[in-house]
Order: sequence, then C-alpha cells, then structure tokens
Amino acid sequence: MTLSFTARCRQCWPVFQRSLLVACIIASLGGAAGAPSNDFPEFQVPGQGQEMGRVRDLFWLHYEGAGPKATLWDEWLSLGSLWPAAEERGLADGMRKSWRQTLSQRTIDADGYVATHQHASIAHQLGWPFPFYNQGQGGFGWHYSFRNTVGPDWRPHELNTPGDWTLAGARDGGTNQDGWRIEFTAPKAFATTPGREIDPYNAPFVQVRWAATGLTNSAPFLEWTTATHPEFSPERRIYFEPTVSDQIVYTMIPMYRHPQWQGRVTGLRIGFDNPAGQGGATIQAFFAQYDTRHNINSQNFVRGCATYFWWTRDLEFLRQNINRMRTAMRYLMTEHQALDRKVVFTSWVGHDGRAGYRRGADGKKEYAFGHGIGNNYWDLLPFGNLDCYATMHYYDALRSMERVEREIEANPGWQIPRGALALEPEFLQRHGQEVKQTGNKLFWNKETGRFVPCVDADGKTHDYGLTFLNLEAVHYDFATREHADSIMSWVDGRRTVAGDTAQGADIYHWRFAPRATTRRNVDWYYWAWNAPESIPFGGQVQDGGAVLGFSFHDLMARIRTLGPDNTWQRLREITKWFAEVQEAGGYRKYYDGKREGTLQGGGTAGGLGLDHEFFESVLVPQVMLYGFMGFEPAADELRLAPRLPASWPELRITRVRYQNLVLNLRAAPREIEIQRVSGEALSPTRIQVPAGKWQASIWENGEWKPVEARWTKAGGLETDWKWERLQLKLPEA
Repeated sequence: MTLSFTARCRQCWPVFQRSLLVACIIASLGGAAGAPSNDFPEFQVPGQGQEMGRVRDLFWLHYEGAGPKATLWDEWLSLGSLWPAAEERGLADGMRKSWRQTLSQRTIDADGYVATHQHASIAHQLGWPFPFYNQGQGGFGWHYSFRNTVGPDWRPHELNTPGDWTLAGARDGGTNQDGWRIEFTAPKAFATTPGREIDPYNAPFVQVRWAATGLTNSAPFLEWTTATHPEFSPERRIYFEPTVSDQIVYTMIPMYRHPQWQGRVTGLRIGFDNPAGQGGATIQAFFAQYDTRHNINSQNFVRGCATYFWWTRDLEFLRQNINRMRTAMRYLMTEHQALDRKVVFTSWVGHDGRAGYRRGADGKKEYAFGHGIGNNYWDLLPFGNLDCYATMHYYDALRSMERVEREIEANPGWQIPRGALALEPEFLQRHGQEVKQTGNKLFWNKETGRFVPCVDADGKTHDYGLTFLNLEAVHYDFATREHADSIMSWVDGRRTVAGDTAQGADIYHWRFAPRATTRRNVDWYYWAWNAPESIPFGGQVQDGGAVLGFSFHDLMARIRTLGPDNTWQRLREITKWFAEVQEAGGYRKYYDGKREGTLQGGGTAGGLGLDHEFFESVLVPQVMLYGFMGFEPAADELRLAPRLPASWPELRITRVRYQNLVLNLRAAPREIEIQRVSGEALSPTRIQVPAGKWQASIWENGEWKPVEARWTKAGGLETDWKWERLQLKLPEA
C-alpha cells in the first residue's frame, strides 16, 4: 500500500498553525488575559472565594486555546472544552462545531492507522514532524522545489540539481518553480539516482513528491540495487500508486514491508511504467523518511469521539464515526498485537524502545541512528516495543469503547450501524481486564515500586521515575490498588526510591506539578537528542522539568487514592503559585530569568511546560467537575458522585452544558442539587448517584416539594427534565 496526498491538501497545516498561534498568544499571557466572560462557569465554595477565583482564571486563560489540535490531544482537550456553557461570542457552539468537524475528518489510512495531524515536515506524512533523514545517517534526499512546502527548519535549506541522475526513455526538461521536469520520450521510462549508500533501517519509507501526466492505467514502481545484487531486478521492486494530476502529490512507499529491503542499498530507480512516449513527470522531491507514526493515536481518537458524544449526544456524529472508532480499535488489536499479547507491541522500524546511542567502554557515545523514535507526547523518549504508556491508554480506550457499544445496544432506535466491525461490550470488558492484569505484571518494577515506560527489544527496562506515566496509570484505573498506593506514596514523598535524583519534597520543586521524571536521564533518548548532559536536571521538560497540565492526573489520582482533603491541599498549592504568576503579569514575566525555571514553548527549549504548545494546561481546573463534583457524562445518563473536602460546606459549579441543557450543580454532604438553567432535554435520561436511600424533591411555587422518584435497579433516577430544580437528599444517619 502507498499513501498519496495532494500538496494543497497537505498544506492545510497553516490552518492548524493559525489556531496554534491564537492559542499560543492567549496561553502566553499567563494571567493577563482579562477577566472571564460573564457566562463562563464559576466554582463556588463558601470561604474559599479567592482560591476558586484563581481556578476559574486559570481555566479561562487556557479555555479558548483548548479546541482540537493534533490527535494526541483528543482526549485531554475535549475534557475541558466541551462542557462550559460560554455562549458569549459563540464560544460554546464554536467549540462543539470544531470538535465535530475535526474528529470526523481525522485521516484514517487503509490499514486503520489514525493520523497524528501535527504540522508538516519531511517525516512521515501521518506521523510526528521529526526526526527526518538529514538528522541521521544512511538516508537520502533530493529536493528540486520548496514551493508550498514547510519552512526550512523542517526540511533542508538548499535545493539540489538533477545533473547526476540517469534517464532512459525520457529527457531532462529542466527545473521550474514546481521541481524537476522529466519528459517521456518512449514507453517504460526510468529515472535512476546517482550512486548512494543507503541503510534500509534509516529509510523505512521513501517519499516521492511529484506530478505526472500520461500515466493512466500504469503501475509505477521503485527498484533498488544492493552491494550483493548490483543489478536492478523485479525481485527488488515495490509498486506505488500512480498519479495523473498536474498538482504535486505526496506518495509514501513503505519500503520496510519488502523482504529484500535490507543489507546495503547502493542505487534506486523509478520506473514510471508510462504506456507511451508522451507526457512526463515533475519531481519536487524524492527522499527517505523515518517512521514517525504514533502508537497512541487510535486510543486518543476513540476517547475524543466518545467524550464528544457523551457531552453532546450527537447521534449523527456517532452514526458517521462509530465504524471509524471500531476500525481504530481493531488496528490496535492487530497491528500492535494487543489482542494476542494483552499489551501494545510496536514493531515499527525505529520504535524498539532502545536508545539512539550508547556509551562505549571509554565513555564516548556510539550512535545507533534510526533507533529511539518517539511514540507519543514525550517525543524525545524512546517508548516502544512492549509499551506501557500506549497499553495504559489502550486500556482506557477499551473502557470507553465498551460504554459506547453498550449504549448503542441499549438504544436500537438510534439506528447506529453494527455489522462486521462491531465490538461486543462483554468482549471489550474481558479483554480490558486481561490488559490490566498483564500490564501490571509486565511493566511493574518491584524494586522501585512504580511502572516503567516500556520493555525494549533487548528485554531491558528504563526506569527514570516517570511521574506522568504512573499518575495517569492511577487516574485511568490501570494500576491495581496495591500499585496505586505504592505510586502515590512515592510521588507524595512518603517513600523514597534509592538512586532517584529528586526525592521527597523535591519532587514538587516546581510547585505547580510534580517533576516529569525523578531520576537523571542522560542515556535514554533518540539519537538526535544526544547531549542531555549539557542541560541541568530540571532544565528540560522530559528530564526533571514539569508540565502544568498533568497536575490534573496527579489531582485525580489523589482523589481516587488519598481522598479529597489531600487533593484540595495540593490544589491550594497550585492556586498560590498561580496567584504569584497573575501578580507578575503572566508566565513569561514570572519566569523572566530572575527566578529559577526556564519556559519551553514558542521555539525555545526549557524545563517548564505552561503556555504556547502546552495546550493541556486547561486540564488542571477540570478536577473541580470530574473530581470533586464527580461528574461523568454519558449518552443517556448523568452521573454524580461528589467527593468534597471536609472543610467545604458545599461546592457549586455553574453553567455546565450537558447535551442541550445548561445546568448549575450543587453538592453538599448528603445532598445534591441540579438546576436546569436553560434548554430542553433531548430525551428522558437517568441521574446516577451513589448508593443510598435518596429522597427527591423539586422546586415548585417557591418551596421544595417531595416527589415520588422512579429509581432503576442500578440506583439511577429516571427523569424527563421537566423541572427547574431537583434536590436529592440522604436522610440523617
């Protein structure tokens, strides 16, 4: 299979760039973005008005930049941007429209891989924008035009000339603004590259950026010679998709799939298979590319789609995307062997979990070009092979998919397709438990009492104290209770791990979040990040630095294991820090060089991820809704399980947009209240609350009046939403 993209289509990335720029401008203000709009949700706790105001300010600061971005953010950003009923300037409707459109247009290739949708480069068109061939050795590239392509930092700076190529059945038509023109003069034309030593491991894909005429019904191909086979032969041939377009298309050829793409490649030639000596081809570029795909895209896409559906109950969206979601899940089960292995296995070239360099006996670095390519947000770290991070997210995607499939089964009137791609909820549930069980055995380090990022192709693990990995494992309920307790005792400083660079209170050295890693890492990166020792511990986000957004997983892990009082204590520390940021005038003014800490983002390297491309900062305030209020949306059910600190008399959250309703929520000990501010329910639903003998009342004529509630066996209150206010109370013990 080959993949082709028109240059015009591929260059849709400036649209992403513009949204990125807006988000970066907003986020970089860091406290100086003005007051929230009047209809933006409020968090209200008696006696904690100042702290709640800061949480709201933090939310507002990052809300407008929290629309859809690259696929890896689908789950994180959808959690924070879909529920606020911020109707001024059309923000709420705009967010929903943007998510609907973006998720529905996510590229899924013929194999079922969900594209990354990050900005353009000369790396894999559906993958992460780096690394690329001129960052390594053993690759190759010829570029004859940069028209309508990405800027020079993401491709070579200089153009080539085609003088050393050899043509057969064609003549050199010279170069123009689009590239090198080859005119066909006879059928079956060839273009042969100059001699070049190529390492197939560093060239798992070859990309041709080209336009052509006269190739109707043709089957173009790429052939190669090797040191042991110096002649071109059909045995070393791979076909790719022809083009008859006069616009440049980008065609990726998966060379790694051919068993003869090995050894030492010495030459390449393109066979155009043109049926006549008419027409020709324009070569804009011809180059090797690394496999920079991400193994977490399917998981994030599925969870993003599910989150959008639960918040909106958009049946047409589900109808259009359910089989795309199923395809994404089945891709994980097959391509990554998750169904058989019960963990995510990544066999892609360069994704073996090994570092991109090692140290010899003399201490000098020996480079392993092509190794250590990233798989996720943490793009310098060589997650791969048997991948804990991808497995953990796979487990959570299984649970999301199970819920959606159960909702579809329970609502035949929705007319959502089932068919051959459907996934049985019971199977997803069983498989999820198998994944959790296997993952907790395979990835658990008994010596340090925490999860390791992966098991590499040599059977080795690399434990640098990845707090983000472990806290997400607790948040997603991937960690067993015993493992969760061990993780929290380490992160919270009650347990020290021998050999860690940061221990105890120093894990929260940056105040707003735990260090991303607690053990100094100068050896486990991809090959191009090869001087980590030149940056102090804490001077790089992925080595002792910190990212604000992932405090959300810390807070949610705490509320699950250590309780709401402990969680509130941590959140208060964050609000104290943010108050100082606001007073200074924003993140960039707070970290101005006079204070310890360097910001990453906007083209600068640093140890702290707060603004610019760190869109997930919007996650932190979500602990109010999903954590303390215990809110969980579903298609036909609203779930509330409040968990309040002892010092809070009550918690109110205003303007929560659940499907077509705008709600105000109030939780107090033994009491829950829901106010329907506006909107009509799409259908009768259930309100699910913790087990207990709840008494229901509705507000009518200025007073609370008890009503006979219709309770399901599972404890859900069935309601048609015809009331203005609903109160649920537990009788005093």
